Amino acid sequence: MLTVTTGHRSDVGRVRHHNEDSVLVGERIWAVADGMGGHAAGDVASALVIEGLRPLDGRPDLRPADLVAALHAVNDRILTHGHDNPAVRGLGSTVTGLAVVNVGGADHWAVFNVGDSRVYREADGVLNRATVDHSEAEELILEGVITPEQARTHRARNIVTRSLGQPDTPQVDLWLLPQLPGERFLVCSDGLNGELEDGAIHEILTASADPAAAASSLVEAAIRGGGRDNITAIVVNVDGDDDEPGQTNPRPREVPA
Repeated sequence: MLTVTTGHRSDVGRVRHHNEDSVLVGERIWAVADGMGGHAAGDVASALVIEGLRPLDGRPDLRPADLVAALHAVNDRILTHGHDNPAVRGLGSTVTGLAVVNVGGADHWAVFNVGDSRVYREADGVLNRATVDHSEAEELILEGVITPEQARTHRARNIVTRSLGQPDTPQVDLWLLPQLPGERFLVCSDGLNGELEDGAIHEILTASADPAAAASSLVEAAIRGGGRDNITAIVVNVDGDDDEPGQTNPRPREVPA
């Protein structure tokens, strides 16, 4: 039987005046939404995302398609809010997260993403990104135009290519992973990984077994690194007995949206 313990922290950072990140730390869904469009607009957009996901939390029969449908519905709600409130028209939000879904009668992890916030997975002492950034910088990396190191300071690093609040129905990235004891997940807004390289993130996670302490340490380190954006971190620890033999470091399976 697997047991999940979590910890989270969100901070406005050193530069912004308002925190436009919203979080869902539930029983079966953990998500971060990073609002865009300025104060009032960004706050509202990210809150609408979390409100749209919250009713799904705790559902033992949650399916991957339910997550995608909920995010499509959120996209419509954000568009409607912008239409009804011209002063904030154009508001939007990224979203990324982790959920427990039922596939074939068994629980699996669903990692989902729209935008440039991230989910990391740590297993067997190795930290890997479980999501792909939807940003111009990421596209340049994949095309071999720039390196990941160059992307950290590239002028395209903050240009998001996919988000909620767009006229076209958003494509939701969603991957399925089997549940394994001993693994950990980090769900974060780009204000965290924008200040901390993956190696530093892994070092901090390794130093803090407690998820609340790990989340706080990560945010503090990002603030010390500059804190140029809002910073949010959710750390999810998975504990339990490994009664089933299986792959110790499985590759995630992507599910078409």
